[in-house]
Amino acid sequence: MKLKLLEKKAGEMKIEIEGEAHTFCNLLQRMLLEDNDVEFAGYDISHPLVSKSVLYLRMKGKKKPEDALKEAAKKISDEAMELKTKFQEALEQIKIEPK
Repeated sequence: MKLKLLEKKAGEMKIEIEGEAHTFCNLLQRMLLEDNDVEFAGYDISHPLVSKSVLYLRMKGKKKPEDALKEAAKKISDEAMELKTKFQEALEQIKIEPK
């Protein structure tokens, strides 16, 4: 994944995310929208065969958009680790019998 800053204004940011599509961008958008300081978060994928997405982010308050992005990324990472742990625990409880 590569990030490229396309535009930055006070309380707003537009970045290009290369190498990711709807799966990651939708998750990132959802995490950003859980932040009360985020006024708008959305993304666009110009063509389904091109793996470049553009994320738009606008803040309500004084929080910087890059801080909101960092917090959203941390939440995604934390949730992924929790999922991994629970999945591994569930796998350990399954008894697979040889055929």
